[in-house]
Amino acid sequence: MLEPSLSPNEDERLGALRSLQILDTPFEDRFDRVTRLATRLFDVPISLVSLIDANRQWFKSCEGLSVMETSRAISMCGHAILKDDMLVITDATQDSRFADNPLVIHGPNIRFYAGQPLGGLGGYKMGTLCIIDHRPRTFKKEDRDSLKDLACIVENELSNVQLNQANKRLWEEESLLKYKNEDLQKLNEALQWEIKNRKEAEQDRHRFLKFLWI
Repeated sequence: MLEPSLSPNEDERLGALRSLQILDTPFEDRFDRVTRLATRLFDVPISLVSLIDANRQWFKSCEGLSVMETSRAISMCGHAILKDDMLVITDATQDSRFADNPLVIHGPNIRFYAGQPLGGLGGYKMGTLCIIDHRPRTFKKEDRDSLKDLACIVENELSNVQLNQANKRLWEEESLLKYKNEDLQKLNEALQWEIKNRKEAEQDRHRFLKFLWI
């Protein structure tokens, strides 16, 4: 079995992935909708939105599997994110990279796999939208195009996650700035009050001295 290599910019890729704060979050219909559609469109039992963490692949959406993650070392998606184009395996038992992979020789008994890399923040590959079948099969150009179209929907949703995170940070920064401005305003008012009191005290002192010299 060939374990997937790390990306050349692995630290930056992981940083971009974790900045989404999406790992280990509950299922969301905006992603589940895509995997449900993929299983029907391609007539496959399994479709996943798989995000590749440091040592695992974690499923943000999982149609047809009962697990939430597997080891990155045995993942096909770990190989897919190293490519710019789709990774297609028509029969894993005949592919020397995967023939003895535990996911092939044991459940879920993968034979066919197609995974389209998901680009994200900074152009880093976050994971894949993939489909899996228990039987070997071919994958025509129109099938590839359809899977890419679905992957674009997932990428758009990941971009929305990034946008929401950016808006949240902006709101937090604006709130902090508002509090700081309020504190500065209070400080300014206190200083103005102190200056006024000192001027009045100085005026009173001058009037008292002038009275003494009369």
